[in-house]
Amino acid sequence: MKLKPPFKINVPMVLTWLRIALIPVVLGVFYIPETWLAPHWVNVIACVTFVVAAVTDALDGFLARRYEGWATRMGAFLDPIADKLVVSAALVALVGLDRLDMAVAMIIIGREITVTGIREWMAKIGESGRVKVNWYGKTKTIAQMTAIPCLLWNDPIFGIDIALIGTGLIWLAAVLTIYSMYVYLSAAVPFFDEERARRAAERQAAVLKASADFKHQ
Repeated sequence: MKLKPPFKINVPMVLTWLRIALIPVVLGVFYIPETWLAPHWVNVIACVTFVVAAVTDALDGFLARRYEGWATRMGAFLDPIADKLVVSAALVALVGLDRLDMAVAMIIIGREITVTGIREWMAKIGESGRVKVNWYGKTKTIAQMTAIPCLLWNDPIFGIDIALIGTGLIWLAAVLTIYSMYVYLSAAVPFFDEERARRAAERQAAVLKASADFKHQ
C-alpha cells in the first residue's frame, strides 16, 4: 500500500528535472580555464555531479513507487529519457577528453536509442513483458554507471589506477550492451514480422474492397 505524500509537490518529477539540469554541468565544467580551476577539481566536480544525477535516478523511482500520486505518465516517460541524456552527455564528454573510445560511446548510445524504441513499440502493441530488463542489461548498467565516474575522476586514488578500472568496466558494458540488444531484438523480431503481415493483409483487403466497389459502380 502506498503512503500519503508528505509534500504537495511531486518530488520524483523535481528530481528528474534536476537530473536534466545537471547535464550542462557535466559538460560545461571541462571548459573552465585551468587558471580558474585546477584540472583535478574539474574532474572531481564532473564526477560528483554525475554521481548525484545517478542517485536522483534511483531515488525518484523509489519515491514514485512508495507514495501515492507521485507515479505519473509524464514521469514514466521523462525518467528514462533523462537517464539516457545524462549518460550520453557523460560519454560524449569522455570521448572529447580522449578518455573513451568513440566506438564504445556509439555502441552504448546507439543501443539505448534502439532498445528505447523497441520497448515503446512493444508497449504500444501490448507486449512490453517480452522485453523486460534482463540480467545482462542490469549487469551492463552496473558496469556502465561504475565506469563513467571512474573515467570522469581519472586521477589515481591511494595509488589505484581508477581510469584503468573505468576503461575495463566500460568495455565490459559495451560487450554486454551488444548482447543485451541482441536479446531484445530477438524477442521483438517475431512481432515485427506479425505487424508487417497484418499491415500487408490490411492493404490487400483495402485493394480488394476498392476493386469490388469499382465493379459495382
